[in-house]
Amino acid sequence: MKSIGIIGAGVAGLHLGLQLRQHGIATTIYTNRTPEEVADGKVMNSVAHMHVTLELEEDLGINHWTEDQYYYTHHYHYNGWGEERTFQGQFASPSRTLDYRIYLPQLMKDFTDRGGVIEYRDLAVADIQDLSEVHDLVVVSTGKGEIGAMFPKRADKSPYDRPQRKLAVGFWKGVERCDPNGVGVSVVPGVGELLAIPMWSFSGDVMALLFESVPGGVQEPLTDQRYADDPEAYRQLTLDMLKEHHPTVYDRVNHDEFRLQSDSDKDILQGAFTPVMREDYARLPNGKFLLALGDVHLTMDPVQAQGANSTAYSARVVGDAIIEDDVFDERFMKKVAARRNERLEAANDWLNTIIHTPTLPQIPKLFSAMVDNQELTDEFTENFNHPIHQIDLLASEERVDAAIERTSA
Repeated sequence: MKSIGIIGAGVAGLHLGLQLRQHGIATTIYTNRTPEEVADGKVMNSVAHMHVTLELEEDLGINHWTEDQYYYTHHYHYNGWGEERTFQGQFASPSRTLDYRIYLPQLMKDFTDRGGVIEYRDLAVADIQDLSEVHDLVVVSTGKGEIGAMFPKRADKSPYDRPQRKLAVGFWKGVERCDPNGVGVSVVPGVGELLAIPMWSFSGDVMALLFESVPGGVQEPLTDQRYADDPEAYRQLTLDMLKEHHPTVYDRVNHDEFRLQSDSDKDILQGAFTPVMREDYARLPNGKFLLALGDVHLTMDPVQAQGANSTAYSARVVGDAIIEDDVFDERFMKKVAARRNERLEAANDWLNTIIHTPTLPQIPKLFSAMVDNQELTDEFTENFNHPIHQIDLLASEERVDAAIERTSA
């Protein structure tokens, strides 16, 4: 019987583990946090699951959240270029948002209920090598520092040597949802972006305000200033930034009710990281191979909501390959790489195009055209499910010109 070890209990590791358990494959997930610790920890992200990911979850039998309040159907844009600045796009099917401190513990329970094993421990590189002697295949879906460095960076797909945005996301009360429910997307040249994401959390309806700030720009203090040092000062700073740079979101704020969900820094996350794509696999001294998955394989800026969705897709490709094969040699590794890389590379290239500083010329051209072109806007919106189509649309000025001409006609 095959035995698979998975390092990491994020969406990558859990989706893969659950798929393998559907087929009776012995699977152990290694993580250093219990479900209770995840639920009681800091906000992890502001992830949205697109409908292509929800289809995977339905197949895994893990979509426990079917009520309307978890879903949204639109993007509401505030465009930083041109005179006309607001427009909206619609998805073909709804997307879902849910606090990962609720989502991941439930999937951990699903995994163990279905016969999967979770071991709670910290791992170093030497431990991972030992696990390769225990399991037929070890998949690494999380890990920084030495563990991440086991998979060399792909220079051709990793153009940046420093963070392109400084991030701050908080789960706020007192921000009205749009009707129909949707994500606010505000883009301001030289300042950065704001995503106002209707989220479902422990207190119910909250608004995840994800500020993506250009390093050195006026929005950067939202990452550098610590909420715990002076909560009221941080609250006021957030309001000031909304008023000055993101008016369509500011107009939905009830000032008397505007506060973090828990009034603690557990509901705010700040930081920065460099986007990177790494090699698909690494060979160990004992001749066995490790397979990269999730953030270890592809670390993405969250501005276009591709991290978890690309990871879920990648986990499905890996799971299908494990189910059909019994030998986990270099041929297996190359097969996985060939199957998943077109979509993952497309998502990576799309994100790197969007966050490029200075802004690449096709981006203001595209956003300005979408103000008066509903077909183009809906296509751009639906392409959040289809990264290959998206990079085909916006990779160059010529491609944007062609898309404008096609949809205008």
